[in-house]
Formats: sequence, structure tokens, C-alpha cells
Amino acid sequence: MKKRPRSASQGSSGLGARAVQALERLAPPAVPAALPDKGAAFVWEPGLGLLSPVAQVAAIDIGLLKAIENQRETLSANTRRFADGLPANNALLWGARGMGKSSLVKAVHAEVNDARKTALVLIEIHREDVASLPQLLRLLRADKRRFLLFCDVLSFDKDDTSYKSLKAALEGGIEGRPANVLFYATSNRRHLMPRDLVDNERATVINPGEAVEEKVSLSDRFGLWLGFHNCSQDDYLAMVDGYVAHYGLKIEAEELRAKALAWALTRGARSGRVAWQFIQDLAGELGTRI
Repeated sequence: MKKRPRSASQGSSGLGARAVQALERLAPPAVPAALPDKGAAFVWEPGLGLLSPVAQVAAIDIGLLKAIENQRETLSANTRRFADGLPANNALLWGARGMGKSSLVKAVHAEVNDARKTALVLIEIHREDVASLPQLLRLLRADKRRFLLFCDVLSFDKDDTSYKSLKAALEGGIEGRPANVLFYATSNRRHLMPRDLVDNERATVINPGEAVEEKVSLSDRFGLWLGFHNCSQDDYLAMVDGYVAHYGLKIEAEELRAKALAWALTRGARSGRVAWQFIQDLAGELGTRI
């Protein structure tokens, strides 16, 4: 018995179904209706449509962060107020590399949670996922917990428009930032864009001020600006001494000083990161686990 030929309508219906299936495969995963009810730290994974739990945050003891005492106290006070349900500001930590910007955010989060029964939830959002921030905020808005969003090494280059999502999420937009969400970011740039791009745009338009106002004004959305500057030799040695005391490394003071200065000289810089790298090398040399 011969099969009846498919009608044109049947063929088009089959093609339509396959097209729908193809589009569904290309679409991003649906955002979960609710957040995980346990955990103090997550990483936002928009491609997977979920928050990945972080079992252990790589945080150091806040007392080990030397030469940034003013920044430490300011950020700690701001975070405690937010965790207690009081008004607080979004914070931009900007400045010299290796001076403890991201370490401070994680250390403050740990310190605040040590004194709380209900955890302040830390959520890391990667720079390349900033455009998905409004999606994440809609998810967090319905939760009763308080959330600290953290983006490390945030900056924007020419033709990058994802900063608009961040601007709307911080202060603008019809919904505004949820009251249970605070945003902290670190950057090597105060205005989150390269200086040469600012100068170039000012030189090539009729109204130089308006040319860069939209991008430069992004940093104005952060009510708290904390600057981090290159440390002095004394500050660097204080960092080293703090680590040595904390980890109980056995070494004479003069030998420690000579080794620490020699290490910084080979790196061509003095910073908290360089001090920590020196301590790791020293601990390995002394056969001490840290």
C-alpha cells in the first residue's frame, strides 16, 4: 500500500516545530524560580541559569591587611550597616594593583558574617556577565536575605555597551536597585574606562563634556570611592612582618628584612601581593605549611 504524500500544510508544520526546537536549544537556560536556601557565597553563572555555591571563600584574616586601615574601616562600617538592614552605599575600590582591593571585600564579608546568625550572602559576578545583572537582580529582589554583589577588576573599553546595564542596575531603571542588594566592584581605573579614550572622545566631538559623560558618570553611581595607592617600603615590611607573626615563621629580623627587600627588588614593586608571594616562597624555603 502506497503512503499518502504529506500535504504542504503538514510539511510546513514540521518545519515550524523543528525551528522552534532549534531556537529553544539556542536560548539561555531559564533562571530558577528561587535561590538556594543555604550558603554564604555563590558565583553567578548566567549561561547555566544558576548560582554556583562556593564551599570556601578565599578570604584572609582582615587584620593582615596592612597600609589600608582607613579603607578597611570605612568598607567594614558600610558593610555592617547594610547587613543590619540600614542604608549603605555601593562601593568602588580603585587604584594600584596588588594592594588588597579584592582581598578586602572578601575579608570584610567574612568579618561581618562572624558576628551574624543570618549570613550576608556574597555573589561574585564576572566582568563579562555584567550585561546579565538586571536578570540576577530580579531573582534576588524576591528573597528575604541580604546580598553583596562583587565584581573584580571591573572596567570598560571602547564600543563596550554593557556598562549601561550596570548603570541601570545601580541607580537607574524603573525598578531601581533592590533594597536587599549592595554592589562592590574593584578596578584599576577610577572612572572604569581608559584615560586615553576619554581624551580622544573629548578631542573629536563638538561638546567634549557630553561625549564622555555617560561612561564617566558610571563611577558616580558608587556612593563610596576608596582609593588604593602604592605602598612605601615601611608599609611593605609591615605587611611581611604581619604574615610572619601570623604564620609563626622562624627567621631572624635582619635576615627577614634583607630577604623581603631583595624579593621586592626582583619584582620591581612593593605591594600586598608581592609581600604575600614573598611569604609563600619563604615558608617553602623554611619547610613550613601556611
